[in-house]
Amino acid sequence: MYVVMNELHVPKEGRENVANRFAESSEKMKQVPGCLDFLFLDPEEDDNYQIVLTKWETKDDYESWIHSDSFKQAHKKRRENLDKSPTSGNKIYAYEVKHHL
Repeated sequence: MYVVMNELHVPKEGRENVANRFAESSEKMKQVPGCLDFLFLDPEEDDNYQIVLTKWETKDDYESWIHSDSFKQAHKKRRENLDKSPTSGNKIYAYEVKHHL
């Protein structure tokens, strides 16, 4: 299993906007080959970040998705409206799962 965590840097006032945008993604991710789980995490604290956590059967499945037309379409709006986006950046963390229940 392969896990990818995308830490989105979002000011508190933009968190609801970002959460709403990702609500659409959860349903679409059910159709992505190799995607086992999609979670959008909102911190309990008033921190300036939100997390998108995805679980994949393999690293190849994840890489196939990020190079797919579906991925490009999902991120097109963000690329076209960078000046309007509440996110100020992000950091990707990727993990190969060694142990799992």
